[in-house]
Amino acid sequence: MTRRIAAPLPWLAALLAIYLIAPLIAGIRQIGLADWSTVDVPSLADACGVSIASASVATAIIAFAGIPLGYVLARTPGRATAALGFIVQLPLALPPLTSGILMLFLIGYPTPLGRLFDGALTDSFTGIVLAEIFVAAPFLIIAARSGFAAVDPVMEDVAATLGRTRLDIFWRVSLPIAWPAILSGLLLTWLRAFGEFGATVMVAYHPYSLPVYTYVAFGSQGLPAMMPVLLPTLVLAFAIMVLSTVSAGARARDSAPANALPAQNVLPMPPHEVHQPASLSIKLDKRLGDFHLHVAWSPQARRLAILGPSGSGKSMTLKLIAGTDHSVATSVVIDGREVSQLEPAARAIAYVPQSYGLFPHLTVAQQLRFPVGANQLVADYWIDRLGLRGLENRRPAALSLGQQQRVALARAFNRPARVVLLDEPFSALDAPLRARLRQEFVALQQELAATTVLVTHDPVEAALLADEILVLADGQPLQQGRTGDVFRRPASETVARLLGAENVADGVAATPCEISIGGGVTLMVAGSPLNIGQHLGWSFSPARAWIAPSGRYQGAVESVTSMGIGRQVTIRLGNASVKVFDERMDASVGDLCRFDIDPYAIQVWPLPCRPPTRPQI
Repeated sequence: MTRRIAAPLPWLAALLAIYLIAPLIAGIRQIGLADWSTVDVPSLADACGVSIASASVATAIIAFAGIPLGYVLARTPGRATAALGFIVQLPLALPPLTSGILMLFLIGYPTPLGRLFDGALTDSFTGIVLAEIFVAAPFLIIAARSGFAAVDPVMEDVAATLGRTRLDIFWRVSLPIAWPAILSGLLLTWLRAFGEFGATVMVAYHPYSLPVYTYVAFGSQGLPAMMPVLLPTLVLAFAIMVLSTVSAGARARDSAPANALPAQNVLPMPPHEVHQPASLSIKLDKRLGDFHLHVAWSPQARRLAILGPSGSGKSMTLKLIAGTDHSVATSVVIDGREVSQLEPAARAIAYVPQSYGLFPHLTVAQQLRFPVGANQLVADYWIDRLGLRGLENRRPAALSLGQQQRVALARAFNRPARVVLLDEPFSALDAPLRARLRQEFVALQQELAATTVLVTHDPVEAALLADEILVLADGQPLQQGRTGDVFRRPASETVARLLGAENVADGVAATPCEISIGGGVTLMVAGSPLNIGQHLGWSFSPARAWIAPSGRYQGAVESVTSMGIGRQVTIRLGNASVKVFDERMDASVGDLCRFDIDPYAIQVWPLPCRPPTRPQI
């Protein structure tokens, strides 16, 4: 699709483009008028060879050290790193002749280095290379730093939990993703080194590089002799640009997956097999500014969830368990083994971040083969099980969000792991797809030998996908226990609201299974017995109540709100106002209405003291 561009922009762009093209056109016109008879072909060829060789050697040396330097600058925050980044870019701000003089202060004849090498560092091929390294290195360093800074650190974290070492992650993840930017930097570095004159002429006037030879020829023969001398420069620069463009296009078209891993003698885990869950025990203590995460949890179930609002420390908890975040006060025990001092690769943990962390340069098939210990038979099983067959050669950019999520899950399941960490894996999906994939994940959990730990802010996900739950807020655990127990008996109103409580009100326990809520009305509840006389808070979901002519409860209709597919009716019940959803309700304000509430849907929590009874707002 062609986009319309604001009117001034094309004109401004064209103005500069014409200016840049004009000298080339002017030079082409001089080809026929050039004085070819004065060209010293052997000397010109030697100068071309010196420039090509020196630029290539300088670029190789810069790449060898400059790419790691760019990675360090991108991944190591701090004042010292910022100062180093400023200094290594300084040659860009210096006039080339000044750069050459500074180089002479370092490697010239009277300097310690100059005497050590008996003057071999100047007026030599080595001198040309050293001068070119000094002036051209910042181009690659800046490009590498920008490329690595654009790599999401989450991808490196995921790679670590998939069993890869730090160096392996650099080669397999960070470098390939940053490579387009680095390649542009290499191209600029080579061209800058190839065309360098000022620093070169100060450090190594001999042997002639092509820029120095051009300067000498211009001084002795004048402008008519320039086109034959400049022609090799233009041809080489043009050839390099064409080669880089062609290679970039070839990389973009290359999407064929690597050869498949040899199948191992390990069969996919059948759905009906019962697996012993991993035991998990954590003690986490980490401060980050004013935020303090302090969690101690030893769950007994295999399907776990951590529920809390944004900023409560849920994702930090997962990262501390996975080892991608660190704290000296952390203890993580899996199957009785303390793993908090181990690298993420050695913890037998798989991790699915909220962004899924798919590597953009790998196809679906390559993603599933990435984990250390990946099994091709298991990978094929999950490809079929998760509906990914036919997508094996696609890269993440060609997948929908739902497909990306399935790939991330399949990759994690193909990692031999005892614990799988899932950081809000459904949050980026639209509502219908989210609901469908939640239901599918329930079945998937039964097929895994691993214990799953799900982070979510959605109580529906926690109730559906976890047998045991930890509720967090502001880094502190508010409640933990079996999911059903936590939902039916929240520890406080704060927990109840995090669990999605609606129709919040209060009352007093009249019997072990009834709450007096004023006006002679008692509310029937299920679950563990209540302490008679205790002041309690209570709530229920409007969807768990229904209008019924013979219903247990009766109240006056206070308001009726249309909800598109039905009505939400607010009814006075004792000293509370409760909302009930019903598709057929046709009562008007003031009418008496009978209805029922599912006793198992009523949440109850203790209140420390009894304030004045207040209606639902």
